[in-house]
Amino acid sequence: MQGRTGLWRRAPVTVIVVALILAAIAVVALLAPWISPADPARQTLIARLRPPGHTTSTMTYWLGTDELGRDLLSRIVWGARASLLVALLSVTVSLTVGTLLGMLAAWKRGWVEIAIMRFVDIMLSIPAILLAVLTVAVLGPGFGKLILVLGLTRWPRYTRVAYAQTLQVASLPYIKAAELGGAGTLRILFRHVLPNIAGPLTVVATAEFGLMILFEAGLSFLGLGIQPPQPSWGSIMSAGRQYVERAWWITLFPGACLFLLVLSVNVLGDWLRDRLDPRSRTR
Repeated sequence: MQGRTGLWRRAPVTVIVVALILAAIAVVALLAPWISPADPARQTLIARLRPPGHTTSTMTYWLGTDELGRDLLSRIVWGARASLLVALLSVTVSLTVGTLLGMLAAWKRGWVEIAIMRFVDIMLSIPAILLAVLTVAVLGPGFGKLILVLGLTRWPRYTRVAYAQTLQVASLPYIKAAELGGAGTLRILFRHVLPNIAGPLTVVATAEFGLMILFEAGLSFLGLGIQPPQPSWGSIMSAGRQYVERAWWITLFPGACLFLLVLSVNVLGDWLRDRLDPRSRTR
């Protein structure tokens, strides 16, 4: 109990720190066209594999250069933009699809409930990353396809949460009163049910956001995600693995950014779970 209480006392400070980190990364990604030191695709072969701090007559490469002489700092800044955008859009797709199907299954019941929930069980029995890799391999890489694949492979988790929460909310007296008062199905679901199940879904979306970042980096590392010359943290690390002994900075810096971003998202998700789940609270 003491350890849990101590963790709880440190939680506000931790949350503030990770919130500032996430805000800083988001601002950097949003302002990438204006704060990037150079064009992330500009090649300068004479300056290839230069260490961090290397200075030329035209600019200083604060994080070094890659195998084609491109400024690594600029590529990391633009890579943050790609990672956050893919994660945000894919979570939006999976959250929308999963929530709608979960509420529909819990409200309609009968054969609709059986069909949706059995399909959810089938989808959950397949490893998500394996399904994503196979789907991208068949459809081909691309920004839009990557978002679609990641979004449509993670919706079952939202469906289960929305289904369980809707079953609880649907039995409450005010829902019965709204139904007896003549309110339609869409009005009840979106005006009365959805606001009451938004908390657990927010917790799931926060956890999934970090997972989507890892999935995007993993697929880009394998050459199935963001395609060159557009930068991505995963593709930068994939190209830099051949030069680890000579140019360690190519894999270290984007890997550290990826670690910091995912860690911050997970810490924030744990805090949201503690705050939004009454069963996890302590006096």
